Amino acid sequence: MSKIVAALLDNAYQDTQLLISNDQQGDIFSEFREVDFTLYSKNKEKGELIASFINDNNYGKASYEKIEQSHRITVVINMPTTQNLICSVSGLMVCLAALYDLEYDGWGCALKTKI
Repeated sequence: MSKIVAALLDNAYQDTQLLISNDQQGDIFSEFREVDFTLYSKNKEKGELIASFINDNNYGKASYEKIEQSHRITVVINMPTTQNLICSVSGLMVCLAALYDLEYDGWGCALKTKI
């Protein structure tokens, strides 16, 4: 099995585990919310390049920032977190990480629950 296929399978499992946890907390997956995906690059140049690439291709709203010794790219997308959507977008981030030698650190969002 190729390294990227293994990474995609592991990522889908991790995403599903997070969704199960969110479901147990009453999250309504169909509600739109800001979801942020985090990637790390090895240097500023690559971080800025990847943020620009993501923005130029409208994959999301990406920003780059240096935090201490880390070069973080945050991609924000307003979307529901249904399993098929979140796993697809998260899978894209896994692929970007593999293609550009980045570290993908997953996604997060505020839960949308019944009031």
